[in-house]
Amino acid sequence: MEITATQVKELREATGAGVLDCRKALQATDGDFDKAVAALREKGLASAAKKEGREAKDGIVELYTHGGGRVGVMVEVNCETDFVARTPQFRTFAHDLALHIAASSPRYVDVANVPAEVLEDEKTKARDFALQEGKPEKVLDRIVAGRLEKFYLENCLLRQPFVKDENVTISDLLKTTISIIGENIIIRRFARWELGEAA
Repeated sequence: MEITATQVKELREATGAGVLDCRKALQATDGDFDKAVAALREKGLASAAKKEGREAKDGIVELYTHGGGRVGVMVEVNCETDFVARTPQFRTFAHDLALHIAASSPRYVDVANVPAEVLEDEKTKARDFALQEGKPEKVLDRIVAGRLEKFYLENCLLRQPFVKDENVTISDLLKTTISIIGENIIIRRFARWELGEAA
């Protein structure tokens, strides 16, 4: 099947993949646009996993305010080069992160950033609560694990469903952005303030 330049252009705009990759994906799927998108995403996520270990020291600090200045967010997002830091895709990703943080109030970037004492406190609370409810000893570990997962979902940025698309987690969004941009991206840190909250 002959693949037209228009088909390649449409696929490139939809996925951000290179011209050659788009042409190959369309040829492999006999011109089926949706299958080509799926193939490129799968390939992109695999290559994103390879990029995760690379050093990322460039990037931007994105500032965002919400509700007429009632909520403010500052997030540092790093990439490998200043060229990528200036691209619209990277800046959009950083802005979407800041917007998400304003809306969802995470406390940590990921599970590894949760302090050990906070984790122990959450485990103790979950265990005590299960015992108060009269749960048998043999199921306590499963109950504690389930409550910890809920804690991670509520408090760890990378585990949260993205506010603009609940079917995608922030971790998924990060991997997709890495695959589109072609560089490692790290969410380094963030801070969120709300007017009148205790320091």
